[in-house]
Amino acid sequence: MASFVKDLVRVGFSKLNIIIFGVGTSIATARLLTPDENGIIAALLVYPSLFMVLGSMGIRQSTTYFVGKEIYSLERIKQAVTQIWLITSLISMVVCFLLFHYLSKSIPDFSLVLVSVLCIPFSLHNTYCAGIFLGKNEIKAFNKINWIPNFVTFLTTFILLYFFDFEVMGAMLAYLFGHMAIFIALWIRRDNLLPNTFRIEKEVISKMLSLGLIYAFALLIVNLNYKIDVVLLENLSTPYELGIYAKGSSIVQYLWQIPMLFSTIVFARSATSKDGLAFSKKVAQLLRLSILMVGFVALVLMLLSKQVILLLFGEAFLPSVIVMQILLPGVVLLTVFKVMNMDLAGKGKPYISLKSMWIPLILNVVCNLYFIPLYGSKGAAISSLISYSAASFFFLYFYSKETNIPIREIIGYKKSDFEPILAIQKKLTQKIKR
Repeated sequence: MASFVKDLVRVGFSKLNIIIFGVGTSIATARLLTPDENGIIAALLVYPSLFMVLGSMGIRQSTTYFVGKEIYSLERIKQAVTQIWLITSLISMVVCFLLFHYLSKSIPDFSLVLVSVLCIPFSLHNTYCAGIFLGKNEIKAFNKINWIPNFVTFLTTFILLYFFDFEVMGAMLAYLFGHMAIFIALWIRRDNLLPNTFRIEKEVISKMLSLGLIYAFALLIVNLNYKIDVVLLENLSTPYELGIYAKGSSIVQYLWQIPMLFSTIVFARSATSKDGLAFSKKVAQLLRLSILMVGFVALVLMLLSKQVILLLFGEAFLPSVIVMQILLPGVVLLTVFKVMNMDLAGKGKPYISLKSMWIPLILNVVCNLYFIPLYGSKGAAISSLISYSAASFFFLYFYSKETNIPIREIIGYKKSDFEPILAIQKKLTQKIKR
């Protein structure tokens, strides 16, 4: 428990920085750009973000699994991952550019697309390196650099928009610089991918891809549930509605950093855990704590939603209040997936999330096609709420079946559930006294 608490505090510091700088960037773009321009930014980020998931081929997860289980030497894994990175980066950039060319209707400038697509290779490199860190259970090292992209993005966004008035291009350049910053930091630390030799590791690549492709497809379905509303809003509505939706959803999505605080640790430890059932019961305990914390923060946001939007983004984004209010219950429910999926992914079972998410994704698309033409950004929020709720119930059912833990035991609170919080409080109190 002591080592877990240490990891929790370290991850907590990193996640806090991610939230602060992420919200700071969102505030800067809201205050210095119009809702329409914010909609264009959301449209520019949606396809690259999907390909940062699909292009990763699940290699972060499969790398964590193979390194954690010591199936191959670290050097052979690094060689294989480097070769996969070079190929997937090229393919992802080309396909992403084609999607922008044929499907996007609101992007005013080719140079904006180019900057957006250039983020992909840097993001994939950083994602693959994260898999090695987590596989070695080096959470401390991982979290020393995990917050860097958000900090650099925030800083350069403010500089380029406030001092140079670069508008949408400034926001996109800041996003690119954020990904480049952690790439450079990894090179300075000598934690980059490039191995000592470039021997083709056919066996390792084959094994990693066979598992990684399942992760990748599962992650694609999951992320489409988060992003399909943006894609459909861009095509069925206006940049203004997309900008309003982007700001309303940006706040509530940071609530997922609370369960992600636990899930990074869960994933790394699950990959090396010897007693799968006992560990899954611990994850269920973390889920119950996460729901309490996310639910409390969501309730506060619900009550103060108007004040929060006005304070952070200004009166131009006042319609984002209803978007945020609609999304909040779904975000709380989806905490079930956010926490517990990392346990199954760490055990090499990503297909559970695939089974849980494909029906909610179809439901999401159908609802968006109906509600967006009627209600714009509010329609997209309603669709996401329905999808998130369905996904949560499906995943809870399949997780219970896979781990042989009854649903009642997974969601039923016990007095012992609060021991980790008391342990953290005790540790922090001891540090303050010193």
